[in-house]
Order: sequence, then C-alpha cells, then structure tokens
Amino acid sequence: MNTDYLPRIADKKISLALQSAGAVLIVGPKWCGKTETAKQFAKSTLFMQHPDFAENYLKMASLKPSELLEGETPRLIDEWQDAPVLWNAVRFTVDQRKKRGQFILTGSVVPKMGKNMHSGTGRISRLTMRTMSLFESNESTGEISLTDLFDGKTGMIGTSKQTIDKIVYMLLRGGWPETVKEKNIEIAMKTVFDYVEVVISDDMSRVDGKKRNPARVRSLLRAIARHIASPVKNSTILGDLATNDETLSDKTIADYISALKKLYVVDDLPIWGVTMRSKTAMRTTPKRHLTDPSIASVLLGASKEKLFNDFKTFGLLFESMVVRDLRVYADSLNGNVFYYRDKLGNEVDAIVELSDGRWGAIEVKMGGDEEEKAALNLLKFKKKVDMEKMGAPSFLAIVTATQIAYQRDDGVWVIPLGCLKD
Repeated sequence: MNTDYLPRIADKKISLALQSAGAVLIVGPKWCGKTETAKQFAKSTLFMQHPDFAENYLKMASLKPSELLEGETPRLIDEWQDAPVLWNAVRFTVDQRKKRGQFILTGSVVPKMGKNMHSGTGRISRLTMRTMSLFESNESTGEISLTDLFDGKTGMIGTSKQTIDKIVYMLLRGGWPETVKEKNIEIAMKTVFDYVEVVISDDMSRVDGKKRNPARVRSLLRAIARHIASPVKNSTILGDLATNDETLSDKTIADYISALKKLYVVDDLPIWGVTMRSKTAMRTTPKRHLTDPSIASVLLGASKEKLFNDFKTFGLLFESMVVRDLRVYADSLNGNVFYYRDKLGNEVDAIVELSDGRWGAIEVKMGGDEEEKAALNLLKFKKKVDMEKMGAPSFLAIVTATQIAYQRDDGVWVIPLGCLKD
C-alpha cells in the first residue's frame, strides 16, 4: 500500500462493495484519485491506457476479452471504457466464478451503453468519487459530523484552524490529490488550468466521438463559472454566449452540457422534491456547479486579491466548495444533496437527505454577521414543510468560513466548513 496515500471517505464504501458484489465500478472526474484509491484494494492491475501495451490490450479485448481478466483478485481494470466489451466480460466472469470482490473498474467517462451491454445489476456495484473534501485533505478537524447531526447529538463544539486566507487558497487549489499537498499556489493553479485545457481541447471530442468546437467549450465553461451556485437555465447561458456566437442553439448548449456531465465536469445540484404546507409553486432549474470550485476559479481568472475585492463571487465559490464537501459526506451515509427554491424566491442553499428519509437543511454563509438572517430563514422554512409527509428535519445548520462551531439557543447549528466531516 502507498504510504503517501491520503485515506478517502470512499474507502469504506469500496471495501463494503467488494464484500457484497462481484465487481465494483468507480466513476468520477479525471484526476480525482479513483485509480490510486482502487490500487489500495487491488491485488493485480490492468491499465488500459498504458502507452506500451494499450494497442495490444485493445486487440486482445476484441479477440478474447476473458484473457485480460486473468489475474489475482480483486483485479483493477483502469479506464475500462476504452474497451466496452470488457463490461459484459466482467459480468459473465462474475456469474461463472460466483465469488465476490473479483474486479474493480474505474472510469472518468460515462460510456455509451450498447444495446447488447448488460446493466450489471446484481453483479456490479457502482459508486462515485469526487475531488477531496477538507476532511480528506486533513484541513477539517472533523469535530462536527453529519452522522452526529442526523442522530440528534447535542453539546458538540469545535474550532476550525482555517483562516480566510487559507480558505481562498483551498478554493483556488481545489481538492485534486495532486494539488492538496502543493504549497505553491501558482503551481497548484497551473495544474487545475491544465486539467481544464485537457477537457476543452481533447476530452470533449473523445467522450462520445463527436467533434466539438474548443472555443465554444471554453466559452460555455466560463458562462457556467460566472453563474456558479446559481439556478440558471440553459436559455440564459445561451443568451450570454449568443452575442459572440450567433450560430449557437438550445440544442447545441444541451449537447455540450451533456458531454461535460459525461466527463463528470458539470455537477449540477437538483431541486429538492419536498412537500410543502403551502401551495407555493416550486422551481425546477438546477443550481449550476462544476465538480470542483477550483475549475470555476481558474475560468474566472480568480486570485486572492480579486476575491477579496469581490465578496459576492467569493461567497458563491465558497458555497460551491461547501456543496462539494457535503456531497462527499452525504454519499458516505447513502444520502444526496439538493437545494430548495420556490417561485416566490424563498431558498435554502442545501438539503441533505438520507435514503431512510431523514433530512437536514443548510444555509451557507461566509461570515458571522449573516448568521442571524440565515437562522431565521431556516426556521421559517421549517414551518413551511409538511412534516406529516416529510418528517421533521434532523437538524438546521449554517455552514460558515468562521472558526467556532456551536449550537444556538434556537437549535440552529453554526458549523465552520473546517470542522465538518461525514
């Protein structure tokens, strides 16, 4: 095992999946650490993109795919989607061996599932990895956990070690395994820049074989970055871009965004399907998010100085980082993250809902001066929810960029992001 490996929250889910299914599929954005994490569990490996053997592997996959599956188990097959025939081969081999924990498949692209490709249900367990949360990068104390909040634990306190300067650094650097250890911000940001350039110039035309205009991809990503953490329709984004590209259409924008989702670059936050006591109509537009706030930072040309002079943008990027971490933590608990917004403009930044129906509401605020307004909004929202159908919230919380974690007299938690974990 790699002694430099920083443990990931997904580790325990992978371990459980290997004990319960014949194979495990790990998906997520390129460079988020899928392969390195999978290697911690694998006894043998097959790297489909190995420069010395890739061509031979593809030939073997077309002639006798079962040959590539031979090896000590669990056997890691990295970037398996380069030879989609391996999917059915894995499924068939799992059926034949009748053993668990046989294969780990990793991929940074959602493949096109052909009509002859089996769903894998019952044989292949799926899980998503994202870039690293602050707890995984050892930058959150973890004194307040989502688990404890859902269990109704009280009396918890904590102190974040993160200053506002460090929070800016973490936004710009991102949660990429290659950047979390980097002390030089210029090098870290160059790494993120390189990631974005690969997506624009290469990945977008390779994801499904469609040739796409790199200039359009860049403009689209910048438009999404400008609307980060905001509920914005495709038509609005089209309007932003049409001034410089009159040939763009709704269909083209939808196609490009679909490709970015297949690459796990765009990671929009859906609306919560809540039942309200009032008859207020719900919005349906998702909030725009990229898989890591550093991508938006690079696309916006952000820097410490610029963010300190534009606290609105700083706050939206911070919200995106909070959503990233909440998604990592919620996934560990078999939960999902949503947001709430109705047509009257009432909004809650994040709703964490577990598979057993329990839920908690979260507002994201940079500073303590916004605490009172956020708490009142959460308490007002709680009164609107039809708790006979939805149940009472397990917790109400404000996630901040401040230092001290505590529970207010009205029951609302104030939690610095630098104190939170799963």
